[in-house]
Amino acid sequence: MQLALPELRCVRRKLELESTASECDSWHGGEAVSLLDVVKGSSPRRPTALRLGWDETALHVLFEVADESPWATLTERDAPLYTEEVVEVFLDPVGDGEMYFEFEVNLNNAVLDACIRRIRSGYRKDFRWRCEGLKTKAYRTALGWNAELAIPFYSVASRPPDQGERWRANFTRIDRPEGCPRELSAWSPTGLAQFHVPSRFGFLEFSV
Repeated sequence: MQLALPELRCVRRKLELESTASECDSWHGGEAVSLLDVVKGSSPRRPTALRLGWDETALHVLFEVADESPWATLTERDAPLYTEEVVEVFLDPVGDGEMYFEFEVNLNNAVLDACIRRIRSGYRKDFRWRCEGLKTKAYRTALGWNAELAIPFYSVASRPPDQGERWRANFTRIDRPEGCPRELSAWSPTGLAQFHVPSRFGFLEFSV
């Protein structure tokens, strides 16, 4: 049986990208949700906490990744980060599944951003698209690593969201522990061993 689509309130607050894990004070007090196994909806072997916030210019995302041996080798923009360990954001501001945006960040703070459009045969990824003004930061912590993103609204929508507005979204992680099968986890499990299922994106509500 497929899980109900999750809903999450994104509270307006002042947030800035932090320079180290110990300076992540601006996120304290914000509600955290856990990513689940993408197929079964159960707890993954290695947990990931997700925190969100927004201001007048951007959606802010924090992944707190538990991992005793995190790794990444890729450093170039739009390299195939999904072949290693990475966290990802999927956003569909319109919510019709016709077009959505993907953002990936790895431990080296390498970024992949893409625009995905529905075509007659499925979906096409446009890696030439650039999210103007995107800011990211990745750093090691005592428990693993964190990744922060500030995604400018005007790069993915015609205007910032109004209070109470809802976007479709998903937040995911690829973990590749040495000697073990990869583990895929997501805020909204898709029921499949993949993330590109826009009909399974959850609902993100912007509030104050």
